[in-house]
Amino acid sequence: MHICKKSCTFAAQIENIMKEFFGELDFWQIVSSFVFLIAIIDPFGNIPITISLEEKGVKIHPLRVCIASMVILLAFLFAGEWILKLFGVQIEYFAIAGGFIIFLMALEMILDVTIFQTSNLDGSGSIVPLAFPMYAGPGAFTALLSITAEYSIASLCVSLFLCITVLYFVLIGTNWLTKYLGQTSLYIIRKFFGIIVLAIACKLMFANFAAILHPKNDAVEEQTQTEIIFENHNTHETY
Repeated sequence: MHICKKSCTFAAQIENIMKEFFGELDFWQIVSSFVFLIAIIDPFGNIPITISLEEKGVKIHPLRVCIASMVILLAFLFAGEWILKLFGVQIEYFAIAGGFIIFLMALEMILDVTIFQTSNLDGSGSIVPLAFPMYAGPGAFTALLSITAEYSIASLCVSLFLCITVLYFVLIGTNWLTKYLGQTSLYIIRKFFGIIVLAIACKLMFANFAAILHPKNDAVEEQTQTEIIFENHNTHETY
């Protein structure tokens, strides 16, 4: 009997968690964050690097790359805010700094310049350097933590899943995409995503600047609303 009660309680908790998760889903948040994250992860722009690794004899396993990338990104999505609290950094300040980094990444994509220098890493092609740091690297970490200030965790999880799904199909079809799309098409796609990333980086920086300069004081607003209700109540009593 005691075991049945525990099972029912556990099932109820799972049901509440699922309701809360699906209740936070927002279609436009999913679409917006998906476009943003897919541009940062940049599976199409990284096709030449993937081909270069294969030419060097590195065995690439698309499923392993995707699973490793998803695990790393989800871990950082859930633990990232805790890390910020550990160092006493507010999410708005991190969003501004992250927006600036993403701004520079967008300039790299648009202007074909190299701003960030990365060292060569040796290891398995499925984990290093593909899963980390290419797809689930500092840019994706910064992007995730930056947009948690504006998007729900549930929507971001769905967006990440969609991004990793796209990444999987790109990896298994790398040779086909290069053959039929051509370098020119891939170049145009990279430029297009670069402009989108640039616009979202500007939005992140300016929106969070505004949030810091003009913080919302919920306690004051609540107190003001209570006073108004109380005054209205007294007015009605007087009449």
